[in-house]
Amino acid sequence: MARKKSLTAQLVQAYRDAQKAKEAEAKRQQQLRKRAVRAAEQERKRQERDRARQEREQAQEWARTQKAAERERLAQARAVEQVERDLAKREAARARQTEAKKKAAQRQAAGQERLAKQQAAQEMRTQAERRTAEVQQRVGELNSVLSVPYAPSPARREQVETALAQGDPEALTSAVEAALADAAYLEGLRDEWRCAFVPETRELLLEVDLPGQSVIPTAAAYRYKASTPPAVTVQPRKEAEIKQMYRLLVARLSLRAINEVLTLTPAALVDVVAFNGHVNAKNRATGKAIRPCLVSVRASRETVRDLVLDEPELDPVACLRHLNAVVSQHPYDLEPVRPVVTFDLTKYKWGPDIDVVAGLDHRPDLMELDPIEFEHLVRRLFEAIGLKAWVTQASRDDGIDAVATNEDPIVGGLCIIQAKRTRNAVPADTVRALAGVMHDKAAAKGIIVTTAWFGKASKDFAYRTGRMELIDGRGLKALLLEHLGIDALISLPKTPPGWGSVISADR
Repeated sequence: MARKKSLTAQLVQAYRDAQKAKEAEAKRQQQLRKRAVRAAEQERKRQERDRARQEREQAQEWARTQKAAERERLAQARAVEQVERDLAKREAARARQTEAKKKAAQRQAAGQERLAKQQAAQEMRTQAERRTAEVQQRVGELNSVLSVPYAPSPARREQVETALAQGDPEALTSAVEAALADAAYLEGLRDEWRCAFVPETRELLLEVDLPGQSVIPTAAAYRYKASTPPAVTVQPRKEAEIKQMYRLLVARLSLRAINEVLTLTPAALVDVVAFNGHVNAKNRATGKAIRPCLVSVRASRETVRDLVLDEPELDPVACLRHLNAVVSQHPYDLEPVRPVVTFDLTKYKWGPDIDVVAGLDHRPDLMELDPIEFEHLVRRLFEAIGLKAWVTQASRDDGIDAVATNEDPIVGGLCIIQAKRTRNAVPADTVRALAGVMHDKAAAKGIIVTTAWFGKASKDFAYRTGRMELIDGRGLKALLLEHLGIDALISLPKTPPGWGSVISADR
């Protein structure tokens, strides 16, 4: 039993030893595997380390390469930047130079522009001053119209005196007009002159075309205005001042014309100047041409001689009033006045004077006078009454036997006179015809003087006109006796209606 146990124990022991050997071999194998695994692991790790080292080295090399490349790139970039900076600096320098040149050119241009503006402004100021001076000079010239002395040449004066001495009215008027044409007048102030001479009354009729309102400068001054753009502006003259200047100018020109005529003509032959000053204009309401009379006056030489026309303080309008002139209160507005003497120089031809009164006896018979003698007797009658009268030529007298002027500035004017030496009643058609002549001559009054009488129709027509007067034989006898001291006879074949005792006494 013991042996068997021993074998078993031996077997067990062997088994156990085999197991232990297996376990030891397994352990050894395991250790070998472990060592192999560790070796493999170590190899792997070594390889990994080597690979990592290689990778690091490659990375480092790449990094170095990259850094070198970056440095190269940066260097190149810096070089490029430097080039660009240099180019930029040069470009900036050129730009600064260009800008400097541009600014210099702009400053120069601005300086030139400033200088040009200053020069233009100075020229405008000079222009304004010059034009203002011209206006002031013109105003001064207009105000000094009466200060210019009139001294006709000896040849002109001799020509006028010769014409007066010869008693040739047409030659006289031509000589006077030619002499007056030599007088120095400002531009725009001289227009047409027309004159006629009446030797019976030693009166020279003068009709002058005065300048229009445009001769008065409407600008008071000129000013330089620094606006955009700058300009020379006009400073208008006040309307009231323009009207007053024109009013004074019209008065000055009228006085000067009267003075020139009296200076030119000898005192022994011309004693009175009848002056009418008209202006050619357009009616502002209708546009039609008008010719209003602005000044009318009859001035004697003695009255004018007392005037000091070149006195600076002389008021020409007041001076005309002193001469009893009729002056428009508003000449600038073309407000007309009624002429003191109305005459149409183109329509009248003056005939020679005949002293009829000196040839009459104490009791003359008016019916024995010829028509010319009767007309001159009527003229002498109206002169004795106080009118200025003269006889027209026998031919082409428009039915006018005599012309008379009433010097009264209110009720006076031109009178058309017809003298009818007849034994029969004056027809009504004759009275009506005189009304037409009055209208044509612009006469203020018409008078028919007859040795006979007027019918009712004639008297009614004359009454309706209001500007006609009929003097029959009875009235003529009374006027001749009152004003000429002539106790005239009128030998009519029959007694006119209403005369009765007058005709009886004549017979």
